[in-house]
Amino acid sequence: MRKLALLSTLLLGIPGAALARDTIVRVPLAEVVSMPEASGHLDGTVKFFLAGQKTPKVLKKLNEAVSNQKTNGLGKSDEFACKWAILSALLQFQKSAKAQGANAVIDLVGYYKRAETRSDTTIECHAGVFVVGAALKGSYAKIAQ
Repeated sequence: MRKLALLSTLLLGIPGAALARDTIVRVPLAEVVSMPEASGHLDGTVKFFLAGQKTPKVLKKLNEAVSNQKTNGLGKSDEFACKWAILSALLQFQKSAKAQGANAVIDLVGYYKRAETRSDTTIECHAGVFVVGAALKGSYAKIAQ
């Protein structure tokens, strides 16, 4: 009985701290694009360029957009879940780019809680206890091929 009371007391104190977890994971864009799960989905007709990354000549810059994708983090490593969330965001960008006649998404930045994080190699992702999410902002563009 004492063990049950002690366990109950411990478990009541954990949820507040556990639910507040917000681990920042930085994932290289190249690793997401080369994931086996990306094959066949990212078809190569739309290229992705992080802010600060060298791009081919931009022929026409179109509108800016945000993609905020989440995934269930249970049973997955933070890194894999982040890659999955980022891949989902890229797929959403690809679909919208094609609809607008764009062949690239340029100036991609992390956009967690509307705060931009820039890197020319990685994308920022946030892992909580149950949910992992990646928010990205970028501009659709037509680039020279």
